[in-house]
Amino acid sequence: MAPLLLRSALIMGLLIAALNTLFAGLSFGFDRLPLWFYAVQLLLLPAMLIPLRIFPQAAQTPEFLRRAGRYALGWAVPFAIYKFSADALDPAFSPPVSLVSYLVTGALFALIFAALRRPGVR
Repeated sequence: MAPLLLRSALIMGLLIAALNTLFAGLSFGFDRLPLWFYAVQLLLLPAMLIPLRIFPQAAQTPEFLRRAGRYALGWAVPFAIYKFSADALDPAFSPPVSLVSYLVTGALFALIFAALRRPGVR
């Protein structure tokens, strides 16, 4: 794996974790964030390695739905960590509602990525 690509993925993981912590801290108070929340944010670092393998394949896939599916798989784990860790902080947390929101948002992102990143289009 190219060092620049690996470094970019890890920086992106740190950035997403920092933003998730910032948004959660502003919403719920930094003093009220549990230790598990910070620990879960560290999972974003290895989770960002998954898109490194899937996104190049997705960008070269000519069929729209297969391309969208690969983008969805690439973002599945990092977005799940981001989404569910923040949602679980809410006292009115509803796992079914959170799951539906996760699936709909993931599908929308996948369709948008697939439309924007067609093979041969730069």
